Amino acid sequence: MSKHHALVIDDERDIRELLTLTLGRMDLIVETAATVAEAKDRLASRRYALCFPDMRLPDGSGQEIIELIAAKYPETPVAMITAYGNVDAAVQALKAGAFDFVSKPVDISILRRLVQTALRLSDEKRAEQTATSGKLIGESAPMNELRATITKVARSQAPVYISGESGTGKELVARLIHEMGPRATAPFVPVNCGAIPSELMESEFFGHKKGSFTGAHNDKDGLFQVAHGGTLFLDEVAELPMHMQVKLLRVIQEKKVRPIGGRGEAEVDVRILSATHKNLARLVELGSFRQDLFYRINVIELKVPPLRNRREDIPRLAARVLERLGKDNGTAPAHIEPDALKALLAYDFPGNVRELENVLERAVALCENNRIGVDDLRLVPTDRAPGTVAEQWANTPTPQPAAAPWNEPRTATPEPADDEGFPSDLAAAVAETERAAIMKALEATRWNRTAAAKQLGLTLRQLRYRLEKLGIE
Repeated sequence: MSKHHALVIDDERDIRELLTLTLGRMDLIVETAATVAEAKDRLASRRYALCFPDMRLPDGSGQEIIELIAAKYPETPVAMITAYGNVDAAVQALKAGAFDFVSKPVDISILRRLVQTALRLSDEKRAEQTATSGKLIGESAPMNELRATITKVARSQAPVYISGESGTGKELVARLIHEMGPRATAPFVPVNCGAIPSELMESEFFGHKKGSFTGAHNDKDGLFQVAHGGTLFLDEVAELPMHMQVKLLRVIQEKKVRPIGGRGEAEVDVRILSATHKNLARLVELGSFRQDLFYRINVIELKVPPLRNRREDIPRLAARVLERLGKDNGTAPAHIEPDALKALLAYDFPGNVRELENVLERAVALCENNRIGVDDLRLVPTDRAPGTVAEQWANTPTPQPAAAPWNEPRTATPEPADDEGFPSDLAAAVAETERAAIMKALEATRWNRTAAAKQLGLTLRQLRYRLEKLGIE
């Protein structure tokens, strides 16, 4: 007898019989219900590996069942059964916590794939909860709420938009969503959209074929192909130029990519997670980010709290950072004096957790006898009152008007014969100029990457990306 039980909730007898027959052939024990009341009784009496509620029921709606399961039985994946073409109902179901949705008439092949994924979710639930507790540090109310939300959205295949200030840990949240979901064994591919030169974006995202332009010596898979079956994380998605927003929207809609120089399209199966420290809704209003793309990537929004809104987590975070630094240096973790800890708790941290890490790394290098005093922290006073939104978030700079499609920047597409050396020559020139500027900043700061990044006007993450890309050790 199978260890997995499934619950089908539908007032149409034909649908119940079809799903019972199909799921039974997949070695599932299927139980059915025709009403919300009957479904609630079933859910209270047994743990189900997955649940299929219909959108409309005689005494209520499937949405009510989804919300009940999300609140009381979060380990049970739910797939809503919707009428054909009812996109609004499907989106609402995903936002309420549904894993996926099935349209009537039910496609058996799609149903089989969905069930296989849902069963993996159900079996791995306990391990997933352990993973979040170990990686997201802090027991404040905002962090506990964040963990619960991550657990909920990880079960879904819906795109997630992760918003929050710089340094709050948006990429960590994205990785946890991936690791807790059914795609955990497939690739997680992060990409900083602000760190890729505009003329190389199409090749980076979609790949290219050998000989498609000067310098294309071999076939190259793009980020979508590399992430096939897994998750593509678009960090700083607000930095995408308009011409790439158009292309990205098409790929998300059609789930196909055409490499530069390719004759055909390749199917891709990726889950899209995106993040930015900017106010993306405001950029849509200003016309620098496409509204249709915004709605595509923002099916579910997850907000990461700034450090100043969870100050009680600072001692625990600091202890973990000092433990890591001690291990890296081969010494015991440095001790924070009471006055230094008090200063950290009072500080506003406009750079959030990333700034806390940088402050402590500097303090460890400056302190005597492995004890950190308040002077070792060298905190810079901020004039922002605690609890207000960071400058990067509230004061999003007014962007330039979006370029018309015929004025969009050119990508690395095949060039006429008399200009065939242009793309590779330009890329080489850009790389050499970038390398020289980075080396100058590193030498001026005695190879302090944090200071060099600030001098260059980059984030530390952007600098690390460029160092790796340029091969600078």
